[in-house]
Amino acid sequence: MMRRRVLITGASAGIGVALARVYAEKGWDLILTARREAAMQALAAEIRAAHGVDAAVIAADLSEEDAPERLIEEIAARGLTVDGLINNAGFSRTTGFLATEPQAHAAMIRVMLSAPVALSRLVLPGMVERGFGRVINVASLAGQMPATGGDTLYGPIKSFLIKASQGLWLETRGTGVHVTALCPGYTLTEFHDVNGSREQVSSAYPAWMWQTADHVARVAHDSCEADRPRVTPGLANNVLAALGKLLPDDVALRIVAGHARRLGRI
Repeated sequence: MMRRRVLITGASAGIGVALARVYAEKGWDLILTARREAAMQALAAEIRAAHGVDAAVIAADLSEEDAPERLIEEIAARGLTVDGLINNAGFSRTTGFLATEPQAHAAMIRVMLSAPVALSRLVLPGMVERGFGRVINVASLAGQMPATGGDTLYGPIKSFLIKASQGLWLETRGTGVHVTALCPGYTLTEFHDVNGSREQVSSAYPAWMWQTADHVARVAHDSCEADRPRVTPGLANNVLAALGKLLPDDVALRIVAGHARRLGRI
């Protein structure tokens, strides 16, 4: 039986690493991409030894405008086929909209919004033609809540990914392609260390609100295989997502304003 191959962006840390391990465990070959090649090479060696699958590594910076096209060209040049795509690469800016340079905003939009759109458009035709494909767009619980001041673009970008995933799910029904938006809440990864908010979020929220990256990755895999257009891991996160829909805007905005103040963002 031919093994499938999944392309995972942001595969050098956090949820991306957990997803790589889960998909390798399930028998998928991998294409790992991120900026940090050394971290990916170490992960690829671990995965090959543990599961006997192939793991290709391609360093790429998705903040560069033509990076998605160059990445897919390199994959094709290596004679590889993308049967699954996980758009996981991302970061946040918590210093406030006005205190963040426009170039940093542009990079955030390219990595987290433009690149997933471009990569999906590049690989989906082949998936549909072959009658098989899996796409996971790593969104966030934040995409189901009012935007948070101080991290102004993050929630709206994740909301876009959710809506785009739902549209693609509808558009590809009956083709053998599954599209899922993954909406994790607080997850134990390096994400908050990178954006400098580890101390604030750790003190602001109790341990029961946090999930492991491995749990989130397994929920993502199983939900995409079940062809669910959206999944939010964790009961508490689903309750929060429901409240985000039901509460009047003024009440919801006061709540997220309190959240931002606890984190020192406004």
